[in-house]
Amino acid sequence: MAGMDVSLKEMMAIDGAVGAAVVDHGSGMALGTLGGSKDLDLQVAAAGNTEVVKAKMRTMDSLGLKDAIEDILITLGTQYHIIRPMAGRGGKGLFLYLALDRGRANLAMARHHLRNVEEKLEV
Repeated sequence: MAGMDVSLKEMMAIDGAVGAAVVDHGSGMALGTLGGSKDLDLQVAAAGNTEVVKAKMRTMDSLGLKDAIEDILITLGTQYHIIRPMAGRGGKGLFLYLALDRGRANLAMARHHLRNVEEKLEV
């Protein structure tokens, strides 16, 4: 089991990571952040990505899909943004958010590492 600070550090240790957050998608508030920059305000990203998660959940409900979101990938010209809703250990209602520099990141490895962080995170 890992705490919030350790998990955020593990997320930032992923190749190409530029910002990481653990977010409550009920309120849109980031419970913890690490990294970011003047061009990547993690508080704003947390609130905005909450809307992405809620929209996808509403769409799945409208379609009658009885499944869970593993992750949501947003591909920008210079970055990847990964949103991973948490499933276990009291993490329901939370998601991990990771912004990556596209030129330095290996997307498959980042998704793999993010899954491991989720499994160990104790909230």
